[in-house]
Amino acid sequence: MGAVGKWIVYGGTVVLNAQKGSIMADRQLPLILALTGASGVIYGVRALEVLHELKVPVHLIISDAAALNLEIETDYRLSQIKALATRVYDITDMAAAVASGSFRTCGMLISPCTIKTLSAVANAFNDNLIVRAADVCLKERRRLVLMVRETPFHAGHIELMTRVTALGGIILPPIPAFYHQPKTIADIIDQSIGKALDLLGVEHQLFKRWSGR
Repeated sequence: MGAVGKWIVYGGTVVLNAQKGSIMADRQLPLILALTGASGVIYGVRALEVLHELKVPVHLIISDAAALNLEIETDYRLSQIKALATRVYDITDMAAAVASGSFRTCGMLISPCTIKTLSAVANAFNDNLIVRAADVCLKERRRLVLMVRETPFHAGHIELMTRVTALGGIILPPIPAFYHQPKTIADIIDQSIGKALDLLGVEHQLFKRWSGR
């Protein structure tokens, strides 16, 4: 057994750390990861890679547009991505486990998040499994992080982000920092994904943290 921040690892099984004030589960609590059709699908791919390396169980949902962007923007195959997840759901499967609040998870990351998905979450318009799973996280008071990938924003976009924030979600646009002196695009991506994992309580070593001058 080894303790890792908010997680305890039992022979590869990850559960919430009771010493941090959470109730120790007798099984692993999965993290929901959704990839939508915004440019920047690599953010979701990288999050999945890191979570897989950390042995955090991931329940994955990929929109059709995200699958298309995977082909356009990267050299990854959809089958490769799905193989990294603990479980994969079809976006139309409204009877999936993650569509119910009685199925316990430790939260959800939407990376990247389209404005359409943002709008649906803000208005509880549960027309697909990604939005339904996000709505479940909000109603169950679980952590929901949306990496909204759009620029520039108009007032309507900002209103939607404000509404999701008021509902308990966290808006985390993938805006890079440069104090850690990134040398590659991968360094920039890792810093943004690291911020998301911080918010979800997952310990990692993806970037150098600021420690003062």
